[in-house]
Amino acid sequence: MGANGPSLPDRARNGRLAVYAIAAAIGLILAFAPFLFGDVRSQQVAARICVFIVLVASYDLLIGYTGIVSFAHTMFFGLGAYGAAIALKQWGPGWSAVLVGGGAGIVAAAALAALIGVLSLRVKAIFFAMVTLAAASVMLVLASQLSAITNGEDGLVYVAPKLLTPATILFTGADGKAAKWFGVRMDGKIAAYYFVFLTCLVLFAALYRIIRSPLGAVLEAVRENEIRAEAIGYRVVAYRTAVFVIAAVIAACAGVVWAVWLRYTGPETTLSFAIMIDILLMVVIGGMGTMTGAVIGVTVMSLAQFYLKDLMGAAAEATAAIPVLPQLLNPDRWLFWLGILFILLVYFFPAGVAGTLMKKGTH
Repeated sequence: MGANGPSLPDRARNGRLAVYAIAAAIGLILAFAPFLFGDVRSQQVAARICVFIVLVASYDLLIGYTGIVSFAHTMFFGLGAYGAAIALKQWGPGWSAVLVGGGAGIVAAAALAALIGVLSLRVKAIFFAMVTLAAASVMLVLASQLSAITNGEDGLVYVAPKLLTPATILFTGADGKAAKWFGVRMDGKIAAYYFVFLTCLVLFAALYRIIRSPLGAVLEAVRENEIRAEAIGYRVVAYRTAVFVIAAVIAACAGVVWAVWLRYTGPETTLSFAIMIDILLMVVIGGMGTMTGAVIGVTVMSLAQFYLKDLMGAAAEATAAIPVLPQLLNPDRWLFWLGILFILLVYFFPAGVAGTLMKKGTH
């Protein structure tokens, strides 16, 4: 403790503790979401947050930890989702369809990532980004035009494995119906949510283990000074290709989970460039190079996307007697206020919420 308050190391440590506390709180809320939020919409938002935390964290492994700018992350996400979706559509509901179809999508994502990495990671960052953008655009067009396989723009509708359907009873009560725990029916909807939550938890833990391993230290060295890393003996292109493949595989796994939960897969839900923009915004809001930043960024962005319109509608009604203000708070203008929110977050948290708090007092 210094004369003017906490010392720089103390402030930095307090910032890290604050970030970890926020991420832990979000994790606990997600863990008990079905018991805290009874409506279908809230559970849908919670499941989306789980999946996108993994998707954003895997992208942060590229851009935040290794310095690779890619616009193809939704392509890998879509390959995993379409692999599982096509198998479930063709073979019917069953875990074998999820494993084989999803596995095929993951293998395809890994192979494509390896090919793109080997051919393109030697070029400058902007050219590599353009290559990934072109590849993602081609995949989006293929998904839209190969109607015999993907059902084109309409996408695929299918049935999830029986365990994850609402008709499945997990625990039976005294009346012979589904038992209720804390007022929540123990049926397939609960099983579906915890399939998403636990799978995403394992994938996030794997990513966290990677960045805490010697590989993570090498990736940060490559990001900070590629020439120096090459000079001390690291094969930079090999490491960059490896991490590109790892990120693609994790994104494809997230796609499989999303496909099973949503029971629908189409170009707009997995491959659209709007999703890529969301991923970029979530990384920036949370903070690049911080896995906990993915948790915070995804949560803030998702809550804004799903609930900002409702909040604005309530605010517009509450201020109905005030001139002009109700028009400004019209729910149709939610994108305008979302943009304002993003600008404020970037202004007050220039390194993202997690990044700024963790670095506070270190400079």
